[in-house]
Amino acid sequence: MTLTGSCMCGGVTYTVEGMKSWTGGAFTSNAVVPRTSVKVTKGTPTSYDATGASGKINKHFFCPTCGSSLYTELEIMPDMTCVKAGSLDGGEANLGGKIDVEFYVKDRPSYLTPVEGAKQEQMLG
Repeated sequence: MTLTGSCMCGGVTYTVEGMKSWTGGAFTSNAVVPRTSVKVTKGTPTSYDATGASGKINKHFFCPTCGSSLYTELEIMPDMTCVKAGSLDGGEANLGGKIDVEFYVKDRPSYLTPVEGAKQEQMLG
């Protein structure tokens, strides 16, 4: 399966090939895919390195024009890329109606409940 996506302004587009695993949380949803399957097909994203809770680098990629978040490469997951579901085309942001894993459930707001059937991880890594 090939997925496509872009930033809000269309200045950066990408494709993702192959199997995907969905993850999500209260305020972000991601398709976790093999890093080699993500190909930028137009434009050049800008990146920002942030240090995660693990002490390792989380490299965030976004459109330099509109600021749309596109994907993240986590040093603790060197073979995978976390594609921001909101940047996917064709209604794929609904994650196929299934969430496989919820990360950082230790920080879940008390008014939210776990996603039924999703693995519950206190943190990432």
